[in-house]
Amino acid sequence: MTLIRTLLATTAIVLSLGQATAREITHAMGVTDVPDNPQRIVVLTNEGTEALLSVGVTPVGAVESWKGNPWYDYLMPQMGEVTLLGTEGEPNLELIATLEPDLILGSKVRQEKIYEQLSAIAPTVLTETLGAVWQENLIVYADAVGKADEGEAAIAAFDARAAAISAALGDKASGTISLVRISPARTRMYFKDSFPGVVIDAVGLARPETQDRDEFAEDLTKERIPELAADRIFYFSPDPNDAEAEANLGEWLQDPLWLGLDAVKAGNAQRVDDAIWVAAGGVFAANTLLDDIEAAYGLVSTR
Repeated sequence: MTLIRTLLATTAIVLSLGQATAREITHAMGVTDVPDNPQRIVVLTNEGTEALLSVGVTPVGAVESWKGNPWYDYLMPQMGEVTLLGTEGEPNLELIATLEPDLILGSKVRQEKIYEQLSAIAPTVLTETLGAVWQENLIVYADAVGKADEGEAAIAAFDARAAAISAALGDKASGTISLVRISPARTRMYFKDSFPGVVIDAVGLARPETQDRDEFAEDLTKERIPELAADRIFYFSPDPNDAEAEANLGEWLQDPLWLGLDAVKAGNAQRVDDAIWVAAGGVFAANTLLDDIEAAYGLVSTR
């Protein structure tokens, strides 16, 4: 018997003998019985890690932050002795089993293929997808760990803050916002059904006609730079220490079509953190994105 099979068998015995399930959770993969008060939680998405921390729960294991060592800087103080479990796309099943979790949280879009293996280790709850639905997912994660009220409170706090920023923007909210991620692999305009798109929408900022679409994103070539025309542009790119990414970004920012955009000429094209605006996708990132909006418009912080 392989190590992973041995661990799975041992974990299953422990669960059957020592843990009573108390609640049914409906999720992307069906209905799962979960413990009423889980104590050893493994989380396999970046947004899930933020969701747990926001309701006062520290997981025993979590996957690596997309842009962190191993966690995003703003999460490091809260992660303590959390065990690193690989990446969202390739979590370490053997290591997960050794932690003897009583609940595993993840997303169908990332872990559908290993759902049965995860479920053999511990009750597993998966959200459908990631990104624009971060608020709905936070509620799923919070409910699964018995912290539904705390999850609702985290969402309510974000919504209240977004509403306050919207009010503070006043007439400025009528200006349009363009979102673009520039990277060597692909450059994309981000639409309304994306993580930054829903946060922008929450504060009432409008999108140019080219991006006012209930979709995620679309690839963009330099010839189509004029489609980024807006009153303000937020652009993001991979790690500034990545020489290839920085060289590629420089080419875009020096392109005559980019330099000809009104927002660029007015000094209203702003680089923001790729980890916050695209990669993290959780409640802490959403609030930090609000910080960036406040700074861009010269507003008093609502933190």
